Amino acid sequence: MKNLLLVLMLLFGFTAFSQGLTLKKNTTEELKLEKGKIYQNDIQIPSYQVKKILASNLHSLNLYKQAKSKEALGGMLLGMGITASVVDLAIGLFSDVKYPTAITYAGLAVVAISIPILSGRAKKVEEALKTYNDGLKNTSSSTTNFDLNTVANQNGIGIQIKF
Repeated sequence: MKNLLLVLMLLFGFTAFSQGLTLKKNTTEELKLEKGKIYQNDIQIPSYQVKKILASNLHSLNLYKQAKSKEALGGMLLGMGITASVVDLAIGLFSDVKYPTAITYAGLAVVAISIPILSGRAKKVEEALKTYNDGLKNTSSSTTNFDLNTVANQNGIGIQIKF
């Protein structure tokens, strides 16, 4: 009786802490870029969710991350350049310092550098979405993919099934 009770407790424990297998129908829809915003099923999706969606296609995810890096770098340079020029203008207006100084010229140069950096980001996002959408078309026409792997980590060993 003790052995039967032990086996039942172990089975109950395994089922309580196991992850249930849920099968989802493939509802991936194409991503669309309209006016700089990304839509899926005519609903705008935020950047963090776009990264999760693009994670299935590493090439498109890499292009999207490059576009976001260009956006961050270009925005930072644009902000620094404008700030430097405005600060130098304010100093020139409210004091007896000769305006424009080297700070204004450096600020305008940084703004000029940021423009080509920012202009390339939209092309990268378009390319990332195009690669992702092309990948969807290729996988939807093929048969169902099935991947079986063994997994080992600090929690133990197991079997991973991907559909």
